[in-house]
Amino acid sequence: MTAQSAHQVPPDRDGPDAPVTLDRRQGPYGELVLRQRGGHFEIIANGCFLMDTADGRSERLLVQAALDGLAAERPAVLIGGLGVGFSLAYAAAEPRWSRIAVAEREGAIIEWHRSGPLAAFSAHALDDPRVTVLHTDLVGYLAAGAETYDALCLDIDNGPDWTVTDSNAGLYGPAGLAAARHCLTPGGVLAVWSAQPSAAFEQALRAGGFQDVRTLEIPVQRGVPDVVHLARRA
Repeated sequence: MTAQSAHQVPPDRDGPDAPVTLDRRQGPYGELVLRQRGGHFEIIANGCFLMDTADGRSERLLVQAALDGLAAERPAVLIGGLGVGFSLAYAAAEPRWSRIAVAEREGAIIEWHRSGPLAAFSAHALDDPRVTVLHTDLVGYLAAGAETYDALCLDIDNGPDWTVTDSNAGLYGPAGLAAARHCLTPGGVLAVWSAQPSAAFEQALRAGGFQDVRTLEIPVQRGVPDVVHLARRA
């Protein structure tokens, strides 16, 4: 186990389609729960549904759209949030990336990928020699500005307007966007996943000095489409 307080929670079944709690952790950012529903897995953070393994189209598009916007032959990428592993697995399957870093602040999620049921979805990309797992808070890591990347692919919240914790909100404001821009090489691409479009975030990107700001939509079965916000450092 990690330094977080952890314990296994006995499964509670109320019906054939009811979720089964596999693990529950109480850590510095609150409660984190891994659940299984049929053949899929769900991550719940502080009682808020964060993501599941049902459909990874938008997470893959997050990485592909960033790569498509780069001119560098062997670019480097930072993925913000390991999640259920779709973005990392997709990046690791692309030989063009020379270096892949993934920042994940929750030790439980890293463990679920290293030795738990989520390993199947990250496709053991953590063993790729190009991949470095940074057990760190993304917001603080970007603010420190220690390394630069050609692409930042960020998926740590349900979107700029719906953060998992209050401390993440700064990432989408002037200071956070300035830190992200500083960590990008000239011409580098910032890609941000969101569960819904955010016109206010598009305006913030332009005000923060980014160019080529646009939003890609990914239709979902119900409700508004998932989106990927894209912008380029001048």
